Amino acid sequence: MALSNGRMAAELEGDFVVFVIGMRVNQPLKVRAWLPVVRAMPSMVRELQAQPELGLLGSQFYGLTQIQYWRSMEHLHRYARSREHAHLPAWRAFNQNARAAGNAVGIWHETYQVAAGAYETVYVNMPPTGLGRAGTLVPATGYRQTAQGRLAG
Repeated sequence: MALSNGRMAAELEGDFVVFVIGMRVNQPLKVRAWLPVVRAMPSMVRELQAQPELGLLGSQFYGLTQIQYWRSMEHLHRYARSREHAHLPAWRAFNQNARAAGNAVGIWHETYQVAAGAYETVYVNMPPTGLGRAGTLVPATGYRQTAQGRLAG
């Protein structure tokens, strides 16, 4: 991925949702308990990237944690509950396996609803990352030179 030289800021029109999801391997030797969890997320992301109308704006893995940016809470919930997409079967399989394997693997998530303009970003000599990957990168000049300026927008 190409670097954006200098100071950049991210812009994303309208409200959006940040969804952070991760897993923790509690018992590394119980591979059959945690490997399906590791394999499930990339296939869901590929499905979401192939169908932008589902509402995923962008995502990025950081080890066993992924940060996702969604157009709305409705999009996120609709995908999570859909019988036609990869998430619900993977969630059901995880719950079945988790019961059988005890506490071999854990998962967690956090969801944040962000109002339009109620965020601040800066990227210096970075490839598109985080919200800068989901939104649009713009030069951090003028009012965007400071965190306060970027928040005041």
